[in-house]
Amino acid sequence: DEDFNLSQTPSHSQVQRNLERRSQDQVNQKVSELVQFLLVKDQKKIPIKRADILKKVIREYKDVYSEIVNRAGRTLQQVFGLQLVEIDTKHHIYILTSDLPRAEGENLRRDNQTAKLGLLMVILSFIFMKGNSAKD
Repeated sequence: DEDFNLSQTPSHSQVQRNLERRSQDQVNQKVSELVQFLLVKDQKKIPIKRADILKKVIREYKDVYSEIVNRAGRTLQQVFGLQLVEIDTKHHIYILTSDLPRAEGENLRRDNQTAKLGLLMVILSFIFMKGNSAKD
């Protein structure tokens, strides 16, 4: 898995052919798993390695790796306002950065209501990623 490198990355047309062989539900499930994996790694402040993504999430879906990562990146951006950024191109290490505009002046004031709203957004996003239902 660690030997997976860019020279082995399929072309766009190959990825599209491989996607046609997979069910959309299976690919969407992998996208959701990857988003959750990335959020947990980011929350724990652990560097995100491509080898870990391949070994722990993508597994037998290596042939559509680029599409899964692209879709996960779009989901992270649209739902959480985060962007997946490669910080080490040699070792393929990624981090998540906020894509939201910085608050200034009066908007910096934090209160109890703002904290609750932030927690609510995280919980609702998690439920959304789990297919609109989640266990306790």
